[in-house]
Amino acid sequence: MTPSEIQSIKQRFGIIGNAPALNYAIQVAAQVAPTDMTVLITGESGSGKESFSKIIHALSPRKHGQFIAINCGAIPEGTIDSELFGHEKGSFTGAQEARKGYFEVTNGGTIFLDEIGEMPLGTQARLLRVLENGEFIRVGSSKVQKTDVRVVAATNVNLLDAVREGKFREDLYYRLNTVPITVPPLRERGDDIYLLFRKFATDFAERYRVKPIALSPEAVTELQRFSFPGNIRQLKNVAEQMSVLETDREVDHSRLRQYLPAEQSSRLPMLLSASGAGAEANGYSERDLLYKVLFDMRRDMTDLKKMVLDMAAGQRPAEAQELLRQNSHLFNNLNVAPVYENNRLTRSAPIEGSTAEYFITPRPEITVDDAATYEEEPQRVEDIPHETEEETLSLEAKEKEMIMKALKKHHNKRKYAAHDLGISERTLYRKLKQYDLEQL
Repeated sequence: MTPSEIQSIKQRFGIIGNAPALNYAIQVAAQVAPTDMTVLITGESGSGKESFSKIIHALSPRKHGQFIAINCGAIPEGTIDSELFGHEKGSFTGAQEARKGYFEVTNGGTIFLDEIGEMPLGTQARLLRVLENGEFIRVGSSKVQKTDVRVVAATNVNLLDAVREGKFREDLYYRLNTVPITVPPLRERGDDIYLLFRKFATDFAERYRVKPIALSPEAVTELQRFSFPGNIRQLKNVAEQMSVLETDREVDHSRLRQYLPAEQSSRLPMLLSASGAGAEANGYSERDLLYKVLFDMRRDMTDLKKMVLDMAAGQRPAEAQELLRQNSHLFNNLNVAPVYENNRLTRSAPIEGSTAEYFITPRPEITVDDAATYEEEPQRVEDIPHETEEETLSLEAKEKEMIMKALKKHHNKRKYAAHDLGISERTLYRKLKQYDLEQL
């Protein structure tokens, strides 16, 4: 499919954006439309899944038939069978007359089943029969009826996880997933975010007869950094609020932040498993992860100090003693002490009973003359905080250095730098702001 054909579809159905993932989804929808294959559209809530169902219907031979969109999660479990397949008079309380269901009404057309993951298991069995044989039975009837309906389903949940949890039929999943279409979330569409904002701002300006909202360059950057968990629906609401409430039609980044919920702007790091699950799904909280990083850094620093003491063993006693005296503040929390043999510092030895949570009190001055006869005495240990101020500052400096190296390696492409660092792109944006590296 040529780019001009994809652009023509966008204009026809009011789709705005040029993200590669969006163009690919449109291309798949256009290619599968002329067939009668069942399509499963996946994507987050508010990402525009219904637009793709309309593309499939409008470009298919069924375009002159009826199109009905049904939200399976909005219909009560007790009435969804009646809504989809119809019922006979007196089949249940309140059924005062027979009623046709959607599958009967849309014979020869297309049914869009949104939020298919919310459909009850009993109804799933009925739907599977329609997909397999084109047959259904009204509630309260024993007569089998035929229908010729194309089904396009959509969901914002992982149906494979629902299958494993017993909430969704495995046979129905594979029957629906003949052709999958994935609609990308708004946060992964890059410059499309600002394009959509301008479109919404213009529309609301015409509706409310005001001047369209304009964003400063910093505000545009802030807008594109936001995660938008509500996707296009949330962006549209933000544009409408600003169109109504802002007296100054030029909005900077500080004003824009007032319309973006702070709790949804978190840039905290999270642990990703192989399946993409967050830290909480693996039994870790963000605090646990931070503690683990700090303890690992502390252990590495302790090992480094021990290595320095061992390297000093080859020096003359006076030089070794002077070296240790000048840098005594670096060894305050180290659970080892120097060992002298024959007037020479030969190695470092652990203090009996000490742990990584303690440090030794200052040792008495040892001269070269009495070093050989000095007898080690047990040292008193005291609790201290887990990290010294100097180590904390060193951790920040190391983090900043690694971020700069990753950006340089990937030619300032933040997406690839974040992947190399093992953090999310949102976390990298927060770190760049924290260390004043946004200009990179």
